[in-house]
Amino acid sequence: MAILLTQSAIDRIKNYTDKSEQSVSVRVGVKKTGCNGYAYVINYTDEINEVDKIFDNDGVKVIVDEFSLNLIDGTEIDFKKEGLNEAFSFRNPNISSECGCGESFSI
Repeated sequence: MAILLTQSAIDRIKNYTDKSEQSVSVRVGVKKTGCNGYAYVINYTDEINEVDKIFDNDGVKVIVDEFSLNLIDGTEIDFKKEGLNEAFSFRNPNISSECGCGESFSI
């Protein structure tokens, strides 16, 4: 089981966490929403629950709850800048379909 970060995602996260006075990790998960079932959720956090899984990517801790991990195991997270837009993107090998706008997916 793994959640992978590209170097671009690692750099973006470290840029944020290096400015924090607390030890900050990234929580990645899914929520039920959208026209296709699930959407990704990514937040900075300093809270880790006992049942969470922790993945280390070059010093960046990625925290995932058990439910979400079943849906996003093997996902690669990238950070992209295109013109004025910038966002994290997800390459999830488990999805069977995505909605037209790319905001939600199904397994």
